[in-house]
Amino acid sequence: YRRERSLALRNSSSALYNNLAVLCTPARPPAFGAVHGTILSLLGSEGPPRQLQARGGGSALSTPLLTQAAWCELPARVLLVLTSQRGVQMYESDGSTMVFWHALDIPEQLAAHSVFARGIAAAGGRFICVGTSFGAVLVFDIPPKGTNVTLNEVLEQHRDPITDIAAEQGQAPDGAGDLVTADDSGTLCLWSTGDEFTLVGQIPGSGSTCSSVTLWNGIVAAGYGNGQIRLWEAGSGRICAQVSAHARWIYALDLAPLTGKLLSGAEDSFVHVWKLSRNPDTDDIEIQHCHAECVTDTQVCGARFCDPAGDTFAVTGYDLSEILCYGPA
Repeated sequence: YRRERSLALRNSSSALYNNLAVLCTPARPPAFGAVHGTILSLLGSEGPPRQLQARGGGSALSTPLLTQAAWCELPARVLLVLTSQRGVQMYESDGSTMVFWHALDIPEQLAAHSVFARGIAAAGGRFICVGTSFGAVLVFDIPPKGTNVTLNEVLEQHRDPITDIAAEQGQAPDGAGDLVTADDSGTLCLWSTGDEFTLVGQIPGSGSTCSSVTLWNGIVAAGYGNGQIRLWEAGSGRICAQVSAHARWIYALDLAPLTGKLLSGAEDSFVHVWKLSRNPDTDDIEIQHCHAECVTDTQVCGARFCDPAGDTFAVTGYDLSEILCYGPA
């Protein structure tokens, strides 16, 4: 890979996990989004740059901070989802029309704690899952069109704030589940989606936050606060590989579904590209290092592939007022 271009942001990027949203559409340039405080900056494939504001504040002084933004691609439609300290906002993919707003229902015993939503993933063909700081995962049923979004169920398995949620990007082996949720303690829960979501497995935490997680062909790849990437079998919960990938906290993981390439970005200014695969003889999960890129003097807070094969990727950094793009060398 080599550095190609930079896209200017009106604001810098906040130091949040997974603080880069990318929408890849065939035959169009990708669209990008990055969070800064109460604002999401959008650089669309069409039209001028747009800014979206967090909702749910009674006044300008109490506008809530955004925690994450992501495009959720369902078979019937694509929605842009924003999470904040007050709730969940859903927009049409270009950010032009707000489709749905859900205020967080704060449990009484947690009234004195920090409250926010974080962790966003499309799942099961018609659902969008969003995590909360009280460990619940909200499952929204999304209609093919219109604004009649409903809260389908609430998954209450985690005891710590949700950090990230990922859906299966390939073909899940039988019984492996097709959704993974991660939390601040490093605990991972694997779910099978359907009209009702079923817990199929749990991987206990080991004292380090799991900040970002992906799921591909029954392989769970998780990035941790101690700089490690761990690979697990989604079916059995067995650990298959552990890599000391970064010297500092990992902030972002992303996966290219066509090739199994894995992208990791961390506080140590490095972005790495890895390749996940299964040994054809033993079916063992293997990981191979492919590329390292130093983003000088930058605390990387977002890193995403810009195409399904993983030939291009983009990076955001804390206090950096641009998105850096990389392409084939």
